[in-house]
Amino acid sequence: MKANVLGLDGHKGSEITLPKQFSADINLALIKRAVQAIQSAGVQNSFPKPEAGRANTAEYIGARHKPNMHRTINVGHARKPRLKNHRGILSGHVASIPAVVGGPKAHPPKPNKEWEEKINKKEKRQATYSAIAATGKKELVKERGHVFGEKLQFPIIIESKFETLAKTKDIRNVLKAIDIYQDVERALDKRQLRPGKGKKRGRKYKKRKSILIVVEKTDNVYKAARNLEGVDIISAVNINADLLAPGTLPGRLTIWSENAIKQLAGEKKEVKSEIKEKAKAKATA
Repeated sequence: MKANVLGLDGHKGSEITLPKQFSADINLALIKRAVQAIQSAGVQNSFPKPEAGRANTAEYIGARHKPNMHRTINVGHARKPRLKNHRGILSGHVASIPAVVGGPKAHPPKPNKEWEEKINKKEKRQATYSAIAATGKKELVKERGHVFGEKLQFPIIIESKFETLAKTKDIRNVLKAIDIYQDVERALDKRQLRPGKGKKRGRKYKKRKSILIVVEKTDNVYKAARNLEGVDIISAVNINADLLAPGTLPGRLTIWSENAIKQLAGEKKEVKSEIKEKAKAKATA
């Protein structure tokens, strides 16, 4: 299976043989599982302190042999823990229970809860392959709501000179030449102010995803394209299903550099060499 390589001016150049990932079956259920597993691994566990709502002098005394002022039973009051004071426990306010103001939560989040959903390595890898194959299907990209030129062919592969661009205006000109810059404008138009307190916590706007740029080395391209709305930049070796299928929906509008395609083709060899190096290190240790 071959695809055309586009120049920086948007014109077709040479052809390149696509790696096996682009021929993988598109398994929507597997992609969804992988994306949810990746997202769940990033959840930060939060829970209240054990003494929250109980750092006070409230006490429940049910002994009947004590005087009225020193007990909370059979005195015509609710049998609940009360704050101690100089007049005796009976004159204090109820505290230390979930039913009162300032009390602890009834069933708060537990510190030992496991948020991460497990997935096998082979399944996760196959899900990434499925998501890669989906980037080459024009109908899936259109279903996600991306905007691009009708004459555009998928997958979108651009020459390796693209990785040397270091200015945002250069990246913008290339996207316009390829006829996909309108998708960045779509994401910018749909940006909206976030409701609630999230505005005060570093996430003032709700942003849309637009183009994913996959390259071999991100040094220059990242600095040049990071200010474009909804654009993500990633190295081919770090690609995953969450970036390729945001919201578990495959078919993200993706630009592949020529070097990134070559890196994908040699992925298996690199993995094997790493395994051999680790085995040698263990043997010598």
